[in-house]
Amino acid sequence: MGISIKPSDLKFKYPRDVANRDRPKFSGTPDPAPFNRDDLYEIIPMMEAVMDALGTTDGRVLHLLEDILNEMPRLFGTREEVFACLVGCARDQLGW
Repeated sequence: MGISIKPSDLKFKYPRDVANRDRPKFSGTPDPAPFNRDDLYEIIPMMEAVMDALGTTDGRVLHLLEDILNEMPRLFGTREEVFACLVGCARDQLGW
């Protein structure tokens, strides 16, 4: 699908880690790199990948994903763990 998310599409505002914005971001599993949930440049590619995995472009689903991310325990620390949790929780909550 290749959804593109802009910062204005998001429900919450996130800080930007400008110093690390050019480092590789999440592009799929496996990805054992740490996920920085306090960095807009990490959050957007993650949300795009999850929305693609769910097969939706619905803004309400995007906002649900943000709620899930903000409630997710920090023990989900790698990008692949966060991705799996977001997809799984969203499917459960949406009944998909």
